[in-house]
Amino acid sequence: MAEVQTLRKGSIYEEDNQLWRVLDYQHIKMARGSATIRLKVRNVRTGATVEKTYNNGARLNDIELDKANVQFLYYDGEKYHFMNTETFEQIELGPEIMEDVKDYLVENAVVSLESYEGEPLAIKLPTAVDLRVVWAEAAIQGDTANAPTKTIELETGLRIQAPLFVQEGDIVRVDTRTGEYVTRVKQ
Repeated sequence: MAEVQTLRKGSIYEEDNQLWRVLDYQHIKMARGSATIRLKVRNVRTGATVEKTYNNGARLNDIELDKANVQFLYYDGEKYHFMNTETFEQIELGPEIMEDVKDYLVENAVVSLESYEGEPLAIKLPTAVDLRVVWAEAAIQGDTANAPTKTIELETGLRIQAPLFVQEGDIVRVDTRTGEYVTRVKQ
């Protein structure tokens, strides 16, 4: 058991046989009353997002997730297939778990799989990934005011804004938290 004020963004706790991931945390202190904690949380299994309010000092059942390194093998149109790098066990994940990460996954990429009691819950990506540019919008010569950008498409199908000098065939680093261009990588 943990007190609610020890939770932070990204923490997971269990309540009413449901797992909740903290998306936002606010500590609210009223003039004469006791403090309250307002959490914006997402149900890990269903994806539903709700706001919950607790009194300061309330106790919740915090949990530890099991983490394993897995290698992305392929997508067959319905399921994403991974292999545990230690046990070589194959794991199939549905699109509901992959929603936020599928734009950054290339074959053979190693990522972290979080699970609870054998149930896969989420894929954790590194903070930045290197992806190849498969299409780049034509740059207009002389258009250099205000740090201009152009649209590029990466090998995963993700479209982002990048500087004018990025061309097809380049490898660029993308921040997986924001989906923004970071830098061009030397080949």
